[in-house]
Amino acid sequence: MDAEEFLDRYAAGIRQFHKGNRQGIDLKGADLSEIDLFSANWNGADLSEATLTRAKLNHTSLSRASLTNASPES
Repeated sequence: MDAEEFLDRYAAGIRQFHKGNRQGIDLKGADLSEIDLFSANWNGADLSEATLTRAKLNHTSLSRASLTNASPES
């Protein structure tokens, strides 16, 4: 799933993306409030400047992911 499809699903109200592989996905600046990425692979993802309010990142792999200026609040 590419970034566009991912954001379309998120906009449709889907918040659970458990165990998915989004390695290297570019979601720079996206509002991902209340997202649930339990046990997912987000290695190398670009989440810089993203809003991660109430995000659930339990057991999520974020190795080499960019979280520069990512915000836990909107």
